[in-house]
Amino acid sequence: MCIVLITTAHPKYALVAIDNRDEYILRPTSRPHWWTAEPESYRAPNGSGNGVNGSAKRHSQGLIEILSSRDLQRAERGTWLGITKGGNFAVLTNYRETDTNNAANPVCGTRSRGGMVTAWLRADPAESTEHFVHRMLEDGGVKGVGGFSLICGKLRKVPGENNIEPLAIISNRCDHAGQVPWICGQRGSVYGLSNAIYLENGDESESSLWPKIRNGKAMLSHAVSRAADEQELVTSLFEILDTDSFPSDHTIDLEEGIPLLKNSIFIPAFGGKEHQQEMCEAQHRGNLKETDHNSPAAETLTIAAPPDEQLNGFQTGLYGTQRQTVILVDWEGNVTYTERALWDDNGNPIPRGHGDETFRFKIEGWEQEVESPK
Repeated sequence: MCIVLITTAHPKYALVAIDNRDEYILRPTSRPHWWTAEPESYRAPNGSGNGVNGSAKRHSQGLIEILSSRDLQRAERGTWLGITKGGNFAVLTNYRETDTNNAANPVCGTRSRGGMVTAWLRADPAESTEHFVHRMLEDGGVKGVGGFSLICGKLRKVPGENNIEPLAIISNRCDHAGQVPWICGQRGSVYGLSNAIYLENGDESESSLWPKIRNGKAMLSHAVSRAADEQELVTSLFEILDTDSFPSDHTIDLEEGIPLLKNSIFIPAFGGKEHQQEMCEAQHRGNLKETDHNSPAAETLTIAAPPDEQLNGFQTGLYGTQRQTVILVDWEGNVTYTERALWDDNGNPIPRGHGDETFRFKIEGWEQEVESPK
C-alpha cells in the first residue's frame, strides 16, 4: 500500500513531498523521463475567465512537458506521480476496498487509476484545480476506475504571501466536489495519505490514523525541523521511506500480508511459494538476457509485448515497495525530483542509490496567480 507524505513546514522549501510506490515488483514500469502530450481541451465555466461563454478551449502554447515514470502494463500508460514544467502536480494512492463484492465500487476498474494522474498532468494549463475537481467528480471523469485518492494542484507561490496555492484530494469514494479536502495552503503543516479516505483535521483523532501515516508524519516533521542542507535532507527523507516495520517472515501469502501493510512505511518484497517461484523465473530469464539493470530508461516506452499480455505482468512475483520519490520545491520555484528504483525489470534488487535519477528544473509561471478554491 503506497504512502504519500507532504509538508509545508521546511523554511527553505515551499513544499516537500515523498512517496513509496508499493506494487508487484515485476509490474513493468518505465524509469522517470520527460515526455510530451497534447493538452486536453476543456469546457470553461461561464464567467470564470477561462473561456468565452463556456466554449471548449485549447491551450495555444504547444505540447505540455511532463516528468514521470509510466506504467507499461496497461494501455493508458498512466503513472502514480508526476509534475509538469508548468507546475501541475499529482500523486495517487489506491483505495483499499473492504467489500470486494460491491459491484458499485470495484477493486479493479475498466480504466486505469494511473490515467487519473495523467488527466491532470495533460490538462490545459489554463484550467484551474477547482474546475478540474468538478469536471472529474461531477462530469463522470472518475467512472469505471477502481478506488483511488488523487492529490493534485498547481504548484504556485501566492503573490505577496509566504504560501503556495492549495492542493485538492479527489477520491471517487466521495459523493461530490464539496467533500474534497484542500491541503498545503498554509505553512507549517504535515499531511499523510495512504490507501484510505483522507479525513481533514478534526474529523478523526491522530490515534485512529494508520501507524505508517502517524509515524511517517512524525518523522517528516522531525526531518524538516533540522533545516539541513539539500543532500542531508534528501538522505533523511529516503531514510523515512525505508522505515520497515513489516514482519521478518517475507514468505507469507499476500492475503496474510495485506492487513499488515498499514503498519509499515516500507514494504519488503514478500509473497508465498507461487510468487517466490515467479520471481526466481523472472530473474533467471533476465540472467539469460544479460540485462544491465543499472542502465537508465532504455526501458522507457519500448516493450516487446502489448500491455496486459506481458510475461512479467500484473500480480506476478513478489509484492513490495518498487519505487521511492523525493520532491523538493524551493521558494524560487526550483524543483529537485529524485526517483529511486529498487528493482530492475527482471526482479533483481538494485543497491540503494544505484537506481537513482534526479531532475532539476524551474516551474514556469511560479509566481503567476491562479484561481483559488471557493
